[in-house]
Amino acid sequence: MNESVIVALDTDAHTALALARSIAGLVRYVKVGMTLFYAEGPLIVARLRDLGFDVFLDLKLHDIPHQVEGAAREISRLGVSMFTVHASGGREMMAAAVRGACEGSVECGADTPDVLAVTVLTSLSSQDLAQTGIERSTAAQVATLGGLAREAGVQGVVCSPHEASAMRGLLGREALVVTPGVRPAGSEMGDQARVATPAEAIASGASHLVVGRPVSGAADPVHALSRILEEL
Repeated sequence: MNESVIVALDTDAHTALALARSIAGLVRYVKVGMTLFYAEGPLIVARLRDLGFDVFLDLKLHDIPHQVEGAAREISRLGVSMFTVHASGGREMMAAAVRGACEGSVECGADTPDVLAVTVLTSLSSQDLAQTGIERSTAAQVATLGGLAREAGVQGVVCSPHEASAMRGLLGREALVVTPGVRPAGSEMGDQARVATPAEAIASGASHLVVGRPVSGAADPVHALSRILEEL
């Protein structure tokens, strides 16, 4: 069973569960994002866990520290293995997420989930950042937010494969470096601006790869996933 590839189930519940059943035993992790979670709620996490998966809950929390701490506390009760916050929420907000995750897991006797700080979305370019008033390059902004994440005590970051090497150097060997924007050679980029192949992402220092549409959108998802695993 592969522990590096995270398959994103960004579909409706019926399709997500069918896909999950078809790839059970091939990968350890699946990702539940906003669309699926907001449609189905905590039940979808329970159903995926019953199928034997570890769940990466990608809701990208971003609010005042008190709200994020409370949300992280409740998320940890679901038994997820990882969840995300936006690093742009600041050091104290990220630290609050770590506290909440610890509190919730202790209260319900579950393992404490890893908190991942999302640096710069892989759909954004330096030009996109400039439109929001950030004049740094994407690489410089990722480095700045990665430094804040390290100070906040989160377990890792989410960044594009282009910044994985820098984040590995900044955060050390034990940190999680999770990279969306992974596309097998020849795949369409879609709405991603900063992408790499699976092998390139791992070679750059990523610990985990998030793969969505190249698998979920394939005519034969199991074959598509198997090809990615073979590449690795």
